[in-house]
Amino acid sequence: MHNPGNRRPVVLVTGAAGFIGSHVNEALLRAGCAVVGVDNFRTGRRENLRSALEAPDFTLREADVAEPGVLAAIAAEVRPAAIVHLAALVSVQESVADPDLNFRLNVQATHLVAEAARASGVARIVFASSAAVYGEGAGEPLRESDLRTPPISPYGAAKLASESLLLGHGASYGITIRCHRFFNVYGPRQDPRSPYSGVISLFAREFSAGRPVTIYGDGEQTRDFVSVHDVARAVVLAATRPGLASGAANICTGRPISVNRLAAIFGSLVPGASAPRREPARPGDIRHSVGDPSRAAADLGFGAEWAVEKGLGELAGTRAA
Repeated sequence: MHNPGNRRPVVLVTGAAGFIGSHVNEALLRAGCAVVGVDNFRTGRRENLRSALEAPDFTLREADVAEPGVLAAIAAEVRPAAIVHLAALVSVQESVADPDLNFRLNVQATHLVAEAARASGVARIVFASSAAVYGEGAGEPLRESDLRTPPISPYGAAKLASESLLLGHGASYGITIRCHRFFNVYGPRQDPRSPYSGVISLFAREFSAGRPVTIYGDGEQTRDFVSVHDVARAVVLAATRPGLASGAANICTGRPISVNRLAAIFGSLVPGASAPRREPARPGDIRHSVGDPSRAAADLGFGAEWAVEKGLGELAGTRAA
């Protein structure tokens, strides 16, 4: 570590060069933590780390956490107070096309994180889970207990299996486990070229290029869009708040926004924006998805602070700059 004499708590972040990971690094540094970021750059981007690399309390390790022994060696060296596990195969489509890769990068990698924590006496693990753990026909809004139906993709199944694996380790070895079920995360640095890009990053790209966005179906389908700034803050709370018990929590706003509303807000922010292009509804698209944020409020004292209008304004300004 840089500044080996400091007494700042060390947090190890896997997937540190990713969209969410890069914001988590910066939030942890602002909170007074020293951060060891780990990434193999399979999907992470070095330019995402530009700000963190300027901080004396950030160290980057280029490594693959899905390789046995790799993370255990790093954890044994730096002795983190907490591990934030964000590294994953994040594409639902890729998990369907290559379920073996999905298992290795999601379930096996999570097992190796748990074992690294156990061996090095790490007190806490914060895990990036997903709203994909909820199957079809779950409640509205989605609550953490709404697991009556199974996930509909290998990705969602891997996230749910990883939650169980971590919670079992936590109960057996005295590790606090916080599983964050992220809803539709958006914000700066989200790559619209990624197969898992959300509609907001795609809209931002099209609007900034002067092209019409595409809306499928009637556009009244809704999602719970949560800013990456709020997500990073929730992760910091889970990694650093004293006295937390293990558990899972939705990280969401609890406020559904329709695709038509998104297009209208973006259109008002971008001069000369083209009218949306309409296409038939896509088979299999979920009609409505919104989370119940009350568990995160009770456990973490967390509530989303970024309204979607503010977040879209930030993106429109970023794209125009």
